[in-house]
Amino acid sequence: MMAMFRSFVSASSQLRQQQPNGGPGSLAAPAESIESQFSCPICLEVYHKPVSIASCAHTFCGECLQPCLQVTSPLCPLCRVPFDPKKVERSSSVEKQLASYKAPCRGCNKKVALVKMRSHIASCSKVQEQMANCPKFVPVVPTSQPIPSNIPNRSTFVCPFCGARNLDQQELVKHCMENHRNDPNKVVCPVCSAMPWGDPSYKSSNFLQHLLHRHKFSYDTFVDYSIDEEAALQAALALSLTEN
Repeated sequence: MMAMFRSFVSASSQLRQQQPNGGPGSLAAPAESIESQFSCPICLEVYHKPVSIASCAHTFCGECLQPCLQVTSPLCPLCRVPFDPKKVERSSSVEKQLASYKAPCRGCNKKVALVKMRSHIASCSKVQEQMANCPKFVPVVPTSQPIPSNIPNRSTFVCPFCGARNLDQQELVKHCMENHRNDPNKVVCPVCSAMPWGDPSYKSSNFLQHLLHRHKFSYDTFVDYSIDEEAALQAALALSLTEN
């Protein structure tokens, strides 16, 4: 399923990269698809301060690409091609197009310039109403345990080296082994930091070894989050001692 999703995102992004050179009238796509054509492949929102990678010409929000620029040998989050962080430039052409084109708001349907779409959506009452009416979490199988609130995402993770997203535990291990085997950087384990006992500031000196030894199973499969945090912390410490 993840492979199909990535193929879809990659194909959609390639279409986005083939952006028109003319004015607003030269865009052949229907108005409702303009916003998707100018959306960042990482955050899936309209570009904000867009930057482009010179080697592959893929465009991202400047802030979204920042995690990739912090590693020794960065890879494009979309095509996985290595790139020189010094050759990432502000995309003035995309900025001009964002200012030129308009698209309907997903809530009130008002035509808004793409450059102002983010701020409009943040204040649009119709969008806020849609978000408030989103389906609530309901267990597939009846359970005696109370439905937790503010459920953290412990299903997919972000690669701490390059910022690649939507990786489950097995995909994270495979991705890091294939792309970051020789990366010397100390990084925070995204799996551990998502746990109740996780320390988001602790950096593992050998992240790949940590992944292979610590995360051979899914915590959500074996851990009962109804136990108190002290018991959870004791379990984590015991597991850590077995590693060492």
